[in-house]
Amino acid sequence: MIRSYVVPDTVFDALAGGEGGAEAVALLRRARRSRNLLLLRYVLDGPCGAVAREAAELLSRVERTAPTAVETVVEGPSFGPWAHRAARDCPEHRRGRCTARDLAALATVAAVRAGAAAEISVPVHEGTLRLPGLGTALRMGDEDEALVVTGEGTRCPERTGPVEPGTPGPSAGAPGDAVAGPCPVAIRLAGRTVTLPRDPFRVGRDWSPVAVLEARHRGVTLRLPLETADPRLPSLDTARAGPDAWQGLLQPAWELLVESHPRRAEELVAGLNAIVPLPAPARGVASSTSRHAFGTVLASWPADPERLALTLLHEFQHSKLSALTDLVTLYEPGGPPRLYAPWRPDPRPPGGLLQGIYAHLGDLAFWRDRSGKRQGPEQADAVWRYAQTRAHAERGLSEAWARVRLTELGTRFLTRAAETVHGEDPAGAGADERLRRAVARVETGNEAAWRLRWAVTDAGETKRLAARWRAARPHGRLPADEVRAARGPVQGPGPELGRWAARQRGAERSRPARAAADAARAQPHRVERWAQLAASAAEERLPGAEVLRHRTELVRALYLELTAEGTRDAESTVSGRDRGPDPLALAAWLAVGPPGAPAGAPGEAGAGGTVQNTGVSMSQNARSPLANTSATG
Repeated sequence: MIRSYVVPDTVFDALAGGEGGAEAVALLRRARRSRNLLLLRYVLDGPCGAVAREAAELLSRVERTAPTAVETVVEGPSFGPWAHRAARDCPEHRRGRCTARDLAALATVAAVRAGAAAEISVPVHEGTLRLPGLGTALRMGDEDEALVVTGEGTRCPERTGPVEPGTPGPSAGAPGDAVAGPCPVAIRLAGRTVTLPRDPFRVGRDWSPVAVLEARHRGVTLRLPLETADPRLPSLDTARAGPDAWQGLLQPAWELLVESHPRRAEELVAGLNAIVPLPAPARGVASSTSRHAFGTVLASWPADPERLALTLLHEFQHSKLSALTDLVTLYEPGGPPRLYAPWRPDPRPPGGLLQGIYAHLGDLAFWRDRSGKRQGPEQADAVWRYAQTRAHAERGLSEAWARVRLTELGTRFLTRAAETVHGEDPAGAGADERLRRAVARVETGNEAAWRLRWAVTDAGETKRLAARWRAARPHGRLPADEVRAARGPVQGPGPELGRWAARQRGAERSRPARAAADAARAQPHRVERWAQLAASAAEERLPGAEVLRHRTELVRALYLELTAEGTRDAESTVSGRDRGPDPLALAAWLAVGPPGAPAGAPGEAGAGGTVQNTGVSMSQNARSPLANTSATG
């Protein structure tokens, strides 16, 4: 049923602070269900409506007698993405296969769960017929579609009741008892019939069921399908990390979450509905969340319980915020379209920046707990992770405050998020001055490197600044701050910058700024030289340190213009301290504001003033089991 939804002030504030509780998550889940049904109505009223009508009528018939079976499908991991694709693609459906046809598979799943008798044609994809949430029929040949018949010749017992989120059907029992009862399902092709097992969650001939993971601790139970049957998902070989391996990992991860984060564990029970296994990346763990699949976590094999626990917390934060922004508006269009997020190698849109900040609230709670429970080197590692996560969130907040056009609710949202980030540290976490300096160095260096990679320098403006420098005149107003768009997959920082960042963790202090400036002059095309210079200048609180961090590309472009190094080979080395102007002097000159500017304010357009010198990127660290966990915000 489609309803109107209002987010109470108390619920909004609780969600903005990072949690919200099970009742808030249930509200978001119901609202997302209504959104999915609205999209279905849009598809049925559009050019593909006739293609989807038979499946929609089956859903409607099942809903009249077994509403929970339909709710489970509509709230599941596949319905929202299907509805979004169909609404987006159907105006051009004649150019290829019509996406709306896939609703037949979802309607079939609802009928099977409800124990309803039905006949419907379901598309076959590359020799397989996939029923999301149930399983995959194999060896379907070259057929384009097959007739699926449920309950033929049998009076299937229909049953309704409350659905535990995360369970594969209306029953709260074991996975094999998740459907309504022993109701036969047959798939008819030209010349043969494939009959599913009476319990569709058991392996059968030419039938591979969706595995259902289950973890229990202290009376709190989490059930999650390991979703491999969506026709739009990659066909994964789970031999390396099959259902048993995931089950073995989920139990200790769940124990950790229930013990250390009981309120968030309740949220996961109320909202998580599936894990989608992803192909393993070359290094580390890949994880993400679909904007249209509330409660679904996509993740490669995480290898250890801690990493799985953190992944569930992090990705579910994304789901919560995506559902919340269906109901409220946090920012208006306009403002810079590409922003800096220290946890990402690429520029982010305003919504992506807010998503990252919010996901880090879950990470922050996780590392706060780990920093108090680990011992020895692992405890030191957790303290570092807590400090860097907090710095990430702080820098993300400063970027959002300065550059995102927040609504009144958006301002309130960020205020509550900031209160969580700036909450009291646990003993020893983030309190060590040496640790704070190391975190600040890495963050400053990484931001400077990001600026060199993405920020645009105008050649004409650079020549104007060079002329004013040579004439010993004030620079005037600095060029506008423009960031280019990313195209295609974006890799992280190079190995040289990564090694520099890793060394900072054990360093007492940065390299002296004077030596760092000489290194940048000698090798001005080396990104890590400018990153180190920015970090050193910030640590020594030198004039121009903020410009070196926040307009690094401008300082380097001006240096190259003044020395004509822009025409030399990118790997050339310039020897001698007196070669070209001093980068520190250039930065200090650029930092002096134009006439009438506030004292100490850099003279840049859209700079947002001075930004707090804290934060750290997710640098690589082999000692941490979570060093390579993907942060998808």
